[in-house]
Amino acid sequence: MIDLGSYFERIGYRGERAATLDTLRAIIARHTEAIAFENLNPLLGRPVPLDAAELEKKLVRDRRGGYCFEQNLLLSHVLQALGFAVSGLAARVLWNVPESVTPPRGHMLLRVELEGTTHLADVGFGGLTPTAPLRLESDFAQSTPHEPFRLLTAGTEWVLQAMLREEWRPVYRFDLQPQQLPDYEVINWYLSNHPGSRFVANLVAARPTKDGRYALLNNEFTAYRRDGTSERRSLGTVAELRVALKERFLLRLPDWPDLDARLARVIAG
Repeated sequence: MIDLGSYFERIGYRGERAATLDTLRAIIARHTEAIAFENLNPLLGRPVPLDAAELEKKLVRDRRGGYCFEQNLLLSHVLQALGFAVSGLAARVLWNVPESVTPPRGHMLLRVELEGTTHLADVGFGGLTPTAPLRLESDFAQSTPHEPFRLLTAGTEWVLQAMLREEWRPVYRFDLQPQQLPDYEVINWYLSNHPGSRFVANLVAARPTKDGRYALLNNEFTAYRRDGTSERRSLGTVAELRVALKERFLLRLPDWPDLDARLARVIAG
């Protein structure tokens, strides 16, 4: 059973615990700002366990972050403990993927049945994580604290799009077949171990803020602002990378003897 008190302290949430849309919206907003998307474990060849106890230890007590399976599985345990009806789904990521490519179902999101309506919750997509629940309804813009999103139907599937620079861009597509933990464990193992995985080969971090979003790809740090402008800079030393991970992504860095050497290789390219 998840320790709700520790989780709420971790994300700075002091609101109601009733299973309502307002509660869901508030938890997602606080979770996404407090717990960054990051991939230090696969980058340094460490395992990425998905059981509830390890997720709570890493993301809550150790004040680390994680990628989609970790983030959304943790959220699912929290929501279920609060009385929400939650199931897991799987998506094919379309963001920055050529139309001719069919990606695997490599992303996890949540389906939440609430007050007679189906909502989606996803706190683990990284640079475009929706910072509010989305109603599973087609073809209308849904506001969030950050970008607008919309859902379109495509046969038996749904496509999530985000509005960026006045253009709707595809994020991922999914169907409504419920997934179980073993389904996620298979793709999680691939993403955290295969040398062709971007999470094994690159340093990735992302976190929304009240003013925009922070993103890190290897040693390139970008701050995106709400007005559409952005600022990018290269981090040239291990010390600068450490400061960014701690101060921009709010991570308590693990005390691993090989961490600085791996960060140095990130900088060297």
